[in-house]
Amino acid sequence: MATPISTDVEVAEFAGQLFFRVWRASHTRTAEVLKTIGLTTATFGVLNVLGARDGSIQQQLSADMGIDPSAMVTLIDELEGRGLAERRRRPGDRRAWEVSITPEGRRTLQRAKQLAAQVEAELLGGLTAAERAQLLALLRRVVDSAPPQPAWRSEEGD
Repeated sequence: MATPISTDVEVAEFAGQLFFRVWRASHTRTAEVLKTIGLTTATFGVLNVLGARDGSIQQQLSADMGIDPSAMVTLIDELEGRGLAERRRRPGDRRAWEVSITPEGRRTLQRAKQLAAQVEAELLGGLTAAERAQLLALLRRVVDSAPPQPAWRSEEGD
């Protein structure tokens, strides 16, 4: 647990700093639990999107997720190597690769979602269900209104 800042000194709080602290706690714990089923937070992220958008075009997936195209190739290679995803040429456009989640990928995704939900429940345990829903809605608005970032940009090794 972090040591609280002394109350005799006024400290300005900035959303980005608070986001980072929450992200770090969430990311660290989520990475630990996903490792138990052979996933990283990055492979989980891709698998999660594939679960919702099966048959995504690899290049579009990279752009939508803000992941460098060469890094996306590596992530999909990992998922494919484990039998969790597969790619094939898109009919009518031999340059495009469609990426699909496999039945084993769906089973792994379900387990990963359960683990991530447990971490989130721990992290947000101080909030009511209504406050959690409100927090997610507000964060979605922030994400939707933030300036777009190029897919290849990475801050501090993320």
